[in-house]
Amino acid sequence: MQKIYAALIVVFVFTGLLFSQEKKEEPEFRLKQYFMVLLKRGPNKSLDSLQVQEVQKAHLANIMKLAEEKKLVIAGPFGDNTDLRGIFIFDVPTLEEAVKLTETDPAVQAGRLIMEVHPWFTEPGSCLP
Repeated sequence: MQKIYAALIVVFVFTGLLFSQEKKEEPEFRLKQYFMVLLKRGPNKSLDSLQVQEVQKAHLANIMKLAEEKKLVIAGPFGDNTDLRGIFIFDVPTLEEAVKLTETDPAVQAGRLIMEVHPWFTEPGSCLP
């Protein structure tokens, strides 16, 4: 009788394990293309401090405008003092549009910054903490 109970317990445990191990679907990992612009120190170093302030103010206003238009996802400067000055990440359909939008930046127009544009992929909805 004890062998029957032991066998039944083994059958119930095994059956429970089978049914409890439902196949869990792997989350779908989808990549979306964005465009990352590396902003580098430009060739124009001839502006005086007042002109630099004016260009910087216009640069920040342009960033805000592009963000409000939902074309610029994120932007920011680097914290070290190298030729690499900052980044833009655009959510636009083409490389040409990312270049065109970057060319609207007053710091680029003034030669204070130059751009390097690259297609960049991440999962849509990704965010920084």
